[in-house]
Amino acid sequence: MNPVRKKRLIIVLAILAGMAATVGLAVFALSENINLFYTPSEIVEGKAPQDVRIRAGGLVRDGSVQRDEDALTVQFDVTDGEADITIEYKGILPDLFREGQGIVALGRLNEQGVLVADEVLAKHDENYMPPEVSSALEKTGMLKHYEETQESKK
Repeated sequence: MNPVRKKRLIIVLAILAGMAATVGLAVFALSENINLFYTPSEIVEGKAPQDVRIRAGGLVRDGSVQRDEDALTVQFDVTDGEADITIEYKGILPDLFREGQGIVALGRLNEQGVLVADEVLAKHDENYMPPEVSSALEKTGMLKHYEETQESKK
């Protein structure tokens, strides 16, 4: 083989190997940071992994919010109309957080099936609901019930 062609072949192979390594590292990094959304029904069915950061959302069940008087720990139930899950959060909840409203919590499931959240997101106005929550509620028929209760509050 001609030495010039051999040198070009080695350079092309080195560039391809470098690109493959870069793509592999990027895919690995992105897979570590992905937060999959699960509805309460999917979590109860066991589809959500334990000890992996996930997002879960639904409507905060009326009468389920329990606040610890000595700390900032709050425990509440979230429903999608078919199943409920308990979420435990330590910190200051968003101002718009209240019973009957849609939320999304980011955290990890523990062995008891409780989502230990490190972040809770509440809707930002009275007409908005996170897309994942609204589609999950639409599947169970709870979205219509939620909209009716919002109309009655006005």
